[in-house]
Amino acid sequence: MTLGGIGLVATLAVPAVGAAVLAVLPGRFDRAARITGTGFAAVTLVLAVLLAVGATDTWAAYQPQTAESPGVHPWHELDLTWVPGLDLRFQLGVDGVSYPLVVLTALLTLLCCAYTWWRVPAPGRGRTLVALLLVVEVGILGTFLALDLVLFFLFFEVVLLPMYAIIAIWGGEERQHAARKFALYTLFGSVLLLVGVFTVVTAAGTADLTELTGGTGLSKGTQIAAFILLAIAFAVKSPLWPLHSWLPDAHTQAPTVGSVILAGVLLKMGTYGLIRVAVGVAPEGAREAAPVLGILAVAAIIVGSLVCLAQSELKRLIAYSSVGHMGFVLLGIATLSGTGIQAALIGNIAHGVITGLLFFLAGAVKDRAHTGALAELGGLRESTPRLAGLLGFAAIASLGLPGLAGFWGEAFAVVAAWRVGGPLWTTLAVLAALGGALTAAYLLRLLRRVTHGPASPAVLTLTPGLHGAELAAWGPLVLLALAIGLAPTLVLGYAEVPIGALLEAIR
Repeated sequence: MTLGGIGLVATLAVPAVGAAVLAVLPGRFDRAARITGTGFAAVTLVLAVLLAVGATDTWAAYQPQTAESPGVHPWHELDLTWVPGLDLRFQLGVDGVSYPLVVLTALLTLLCCAYTWWRVPAPGRGRTLVALLLVVEVGILGTFLALDLVLFFLFFEVVLLPMYAIIAIWGGEERQHAARKFALYTLFGSVLLLVGVFTVVTAAGTADLTELTGGTGLSKGTQIAAFILLAIAFAVKSPLWPLHSWLPDAHTQAPTVGSVILAGVLLKMGTYGLIRVAVGVAPEGAREAAPVLGILAVAAIIVGSLVCLAQSELKRLIAYSSVGHMGFVLLGIATLSGTGIQAALIGNIAHGVITGLLFFLAGAVKDRAHTGALAELGGLRESTPRLAGLLGFAAIASLGLPGLAGFWGEAFAVVAAWRVGGPLWTTLAVLAALGGALTAAYLLRLLRRVTHGPASPAVLTLTPGLHGAELAAWGPLVLLALAIGLAPTLVLGYAEVPIGALLEAIR
């Protein structure tokens, strides 16, 4: 086992061990358990960052399988026999496509665990909440690191039960309904994903993603069937309109840390799966379905934006904004072009950073004012100018202001669709650009309703200060939103080579 392979295992093992340690600690040590869990999350982040050590110019070079060059070449890889009778392997790897998502997952989990030092939502039991966050982290990291299709499916499913529990136990007044809806939609997607995995593995005779990239061993008919199954499964998780209706309820009812993880990285499992698995394994199916996927992506952008314009609740508006933002990500993927997939990757990271910050801020507003109604939150800058300023920064970053992280993904997705050309894609590019204008409209409306105007009674009683734990949780996200906006190569630099090689493999 190489040093890189040990790092891959450790990145998954540390949060798993942390969750187990917290589970056996007595309840009377709740605060100590939360601090301990945060320590495990911090170590995981360090290990995730160190996975870049040893990276070379052959970053995850996707290539058609040959005797000399089989499949994918990640920076680090671990390939162990797992279930010999079924020829299943415990195969992990990291490359320029997955690495930014791995680091983002570890960072947001650390910030959420640290946030529980200061505030644990009712009914308390912060030890259990942090343990569940660590289990969710294991599932998400495993999904991004798995290079075996069956292993990918198993990690994909690990997230379901702990996230259901986070929503159902620590959520709002309608948490049970939101949790059930989340579980039912996710199970629907899981069934389709399982059938898709079975279809691919049975037809190709292997579950190794390094061999399957480019559609090796799969007929055109099998690829079309597999892509339809996989795309719908990942569309549920992304979520893509019209399979999005679980998202607003889950976001609105989830506790703050649950909303941050849900929007920040859990949705990215779907878009990552589309790139790595659906497009990579079934490129013929992707080419056939690309126009439909593009139309649905633009529908998500327009519908999500229009619904946001009519929203009157803070967290629900931010939740619906995710539908529109992920529409830009899916539009980039649908173009099957280098520019489009780069737009999807940087859009994923930007959305995770900015929307994670928005949900942190929305949670702070609701915790202070005890309401999320926009009509009752007017004049926030009069009583809490620092909080209002941060909310304004996050909203402007989300609407795609040049110089901040949200700009690149949306702009590149529109450019990619325009470059594909033809009446359909040109129309989709124009409509997506219109959706970008609507995004600016509803976010500026949000700021006008919440931060401007005379202070409402609910806002007048608020204290102006911010807690140190809040600043510690929000600060890294503010800096990242600015850094990625000014230097997009922080994300795209990792992905340029593997994306080019992936496109060569699927042509």
